[in-house]
Order: sequence, then C-alpha cells, then structure tokens
Amino acid sequence: MLSVKDLIVGFRTRRGAVEAVRGISFDLGPGETLGIVGESGSGKSVTSYALMRILDAGGSINAGEISWNGQDLRRAREGAMRAIRGREISMIFQNPRAALNPIRKIGKQVEDVLLQHGRAERRDAKAKAIAALEAVKIRDAAARYHAYPFELSGGMCQRVVIAIALACNPKLLIADEPTTGLDITTQKAVMDLVRELIRERGMSAIIITHDLGLASQYSDRLAVMKDGEIVESGASATLFAAARHPYTRKLIDATPRPGVAIRELLPAEARGPEPQHSPGRRKLVEVVGLEKTFAGKSGPVQAVKGISFDIREGQSVGLVGESGCGKSTTSAMLVRLLDPSAGAIVFDGSDIAGIPADRFARDSRRGRIQMVFQDATDSLNPRHNAFDAIAEPLRRLGGMSGKRLGVRVDELAHLTGLPGQLLTRYPHQLSGGQKARVGIARAIALDPDFLILDEPTAALDVSIQAVVLNLLADLRARLNMTYLFVSHDLNVVRLLCDHVLVMRDGLIVEAGPSARVMQDPEHPYTRELLAAAPKPPMLDRSTGETVRAAE
Repeated sequence: MLSVKDLIVGFRTRRGAVEAVRGISFDLGPGETLGIVGESGSGKSVTSYALMRILDAGGSINAGEISWNGQDLRRAREGAMRAIRGREISMIFQNPRAALNPIRKIGKQVEDVLLQHGRAERRDAKAKAIAALEAVKIRDAAARYHAYPFELSGGMCQRVVIAIALACNPKLLIADEPTTGLDITTQKAVMDLVRELIRERGMSAIIITHDLGLASQYSDRLAVMKDGEIVESGASATLFAAARHPYTRKLIDATPRPGVAIRELLPAEARGPEPQHSPGRRKLVEVVGLEKTFAGKSGPVQAVKGISFDIREGQSVGLVGESGCGKSTTSAMLVRLLDPSAGAIVFDGSDIAGIPADRFARDSRRGRIQMVFQDATDSLNPRHNAFDAIAEPLRRLGGMSGKRLGVRVDELAHLTGLPGQLLTRYPHQLSGGQKARVGIARAIALDPDFLILDEPTAALDVSIQAVVLNLLADLRARLNMTYLFVSHDLNVVRLLCDHVLVMRDGLIVEAGPSARVMQDPEHPYTRELLAAAPKPPMLDRSTGETVRAAE
C-alpha cells in the first residue's frame, strides 16, 4: 500500500539548511502495523508530516519517493492531497487538546470531516457523528456530542481525535505519540481500541512513539530512528531479542521493567555505585483525614475523601493512580498551593493545613517543602533563562544576591548535572532533559526536607528518563531528602520508591512496601494497574528466547 524510498526532508533555518530525515526507506502492506520508535528529534514526526504533506512553511521534501497505492504523493497537487487526507490516510496527533478546536463542540468537529469528504449530508451528519463517537466507546455519545474539549478528560479527548481520524474509514492510520500524557489504564484502553478498530476495518497503521514497550506490544514490525535515519528494523520480538545496533540496545536497556535496578538503566560506562540510603524512623509528614471538595456545575465534587498516611524522614513514597483519582490535588495540598476542606497535614510536628496557601507562601517553612512540576516547559517562565529560574527561590525566600547567589546557582547546576554554559539559555533553547534538571535544581535550591515530584519524567525519552531517575536517587542519598513521587508509571515507581500508595476515586485503596505491592497486590484495582503496564519482550539469557517482561 505504502512505499517510501530514500526520503529526505529538510528545513530552512536561520543557521542554514537542516536535514531532519536522511534517506529513509520502508514499505507497509495491507493490514500491517509498523511502529516507528526513537527519541525526540530523531525525525519520527517529521516523517509522518511528510507522508501527509503537512510540513510547515520552512520544511520541504528534498528527495525520495512516497508511493501510495501506486500514486506519487510527493508530486501530487494539493487538491488531490486534500481528498486523500482524512479519507484514505488519516492521522492522530500527539496532543489531543491542541488538535481539537477549543470553541467548537466535539460533535460538530466530527461532522466537519464527514461533510468535507462527502461521507455524510447535512441531514444525517449528526447521526453519523454520534455513531463515530460510539465506535470509539464514548459513553452517552449523544450527550457528549454537545461537549467542548475543555469539558472532557485527556483520555476522552484522545478518543474524540480517534473518532475524527476514523470517521471516513481510511485505509491507513498514522498515530503520532497517541498516548503521551495519558495514565496507564487509559493508555491501554486507547491502544486496545485503536488495535481493535484497525483489525475490524482491515486498516494499516503506523504507530510513532518513544515508548518501546508500547510499540512492541501493538506493532508487527519496528523501525528504530536516530538522527533522521532508520538504524535498524525488523519484527518486534526479533528486534528486542537480537538488537544489532548499539542505539537500539541503549533504548531497550533504558526501558524500566521488573527485576532491573535503577543504575542498570544507564549505559555501563555511566553507571556508578548504587546510592546507599536508609530512611529514618521519625515521621516527617503525617496526613490525617485529608479532604478536598470543589464546587461543580451540578453540585459539590469531592476530589479527596478523607485520606490518611505518613511519610518517614528520608523515605521515598510513590502515589499512583489514574487521571482524576486525586493525586495532583493531594500533592497540591501537601505543598500548600491548595487549601484542604478538612483534615490535618502535620509537617515536622506542626499542623500546616490551617495556614491559608497565600500566607504559607511567606511562611518560614515554605523553603522546606518544594515541588518538581509535571511539565518542565510550562512550569518555567519563558522570559527567564535557566540561571534566573534557579535563582528565583534563592532571591525571594533565601535573600541571596550578588556573588553568593551566583556561586549557589553554579553549585546547584553542578549537583543536577546541568552544564554551566546552559545557564544563560532560555527554556525554548533547552532539551526536555535539560529543562527537567532546571526544575529539579530550582526545587532543591533551598535544601528542602520534603520534595514532591509530580510526574517529573512523564514526557521524557527513556534514556533521558533513566538519567533523571538516577539523578533523583543520588540527590535523595546525598541530601537525605524525603520524596512523594506522584506517577502513573508503576515501573518507574518500582525503581525509586520504598513504599507505595494506590489511589482511586479520592481514596487510598492499597498501601504497603513497594516490593510487596508490585509483586503481590491485594486490591483488584492495583492488579488492574499492573496488568495495564506495557510489557516489552525481553531476551531470556538462559534459553535465548524472547519472553514478555511479566513472564
């Protein structure tokens, strides 16, 4: 169906021409699913945009062939491409909220595609749009038809984007990072749905992702991209069992999985000794009957329902659960950015729950409780360079200035592995891993006792994630910090946390030592979360055969 030969894609920049894709070739047959994997900047998404002919003004296809059922897409007129896009080749974009029109009802957005490609007329467009929403298992689709994107969860928005992509029954579906930012069970539900619809409709698919486990589970073949080139390709199981290219091996080794220590995610030459750390016995944080209720359109909504737990000094506790379970609300109350409706937050012997969030910002204990936010980009001021971002808490809460401030910022950059020459760069000039380091350096600037980490590695490539996780483990051992690690990735929590709290619908349904909860969960919901985790095939070195990680 699709044949790509020697494709070269370039971009015009202020510093000259840049080749983002360098002579790649691959074929895709009917009913086949190809996974294209690689880290940010490898050329995965640019490849998909070239196939759809939706490169921005600075981009161009400089050489190569793109043959779609015998038709040369590289030389096709724009009118012909408009007819192909959506009807024959469709795409699920990486950010569902950005892909949807925020001021147009979702049902109307599905109608737009059906009407554009002649798959519906005005009189039956609404009924067909509702049927498309039902096909992606959106409950009460007739009522949801009238919803706006901001009224839906991330997972629900992703289902709407899939409904739009599949509304015209295309022959090829391109899914560009379709699960980025989704919690683990929603991720599995979305990918299971995509696979089911592909099989039902006999479509071909290209799944673009940096998650090797996900790609291997849902693809027949894999193509690994690095620096604009396909460095290795083959059947999913074969590739994992006998990867030939060092880069492929590096990605496989950096993927968190059961039975692998945190240091083993790094390349052998970068591994140091395992950090030695023993949590103390003193309770640093004690949460008692914590509640939070928000005002909703149809009445009050209780997001957190009287939860209780404690965290010992030097301990790393994982808080896991799906989106909407109350994890972020809980962490916002603990860091005192949000006032609780009821309950106590005892920090180092004093109840701080009753101190209003705006007053706590000036409290002497503010510097002792800090947070690393989920999105390293959104949590940094785009007008502040890395130096100013790290220096801000030192100026505001530490009263530092002049040479002393500069020395401390340099120390923090060194401590977090951020090269000093990057301190003058702004967020848009830094990679995801570098921005994560700036966020961590800022959070530890005042030597906090308690650090809350809200999905700090969720959007990072696996190799960068491995470096950041090892950095957090080192900092905890060196500075004797206490962590609350909020995440939906159980394999990451397994690596970094001594104790796990499992949250669902505002309640903690299971708690216990990390090893026990991960190996022998008691609650059905915990078992559901563990079952939903992607399981990349790994090589059994004793038999030479490939097995799933869970086996």
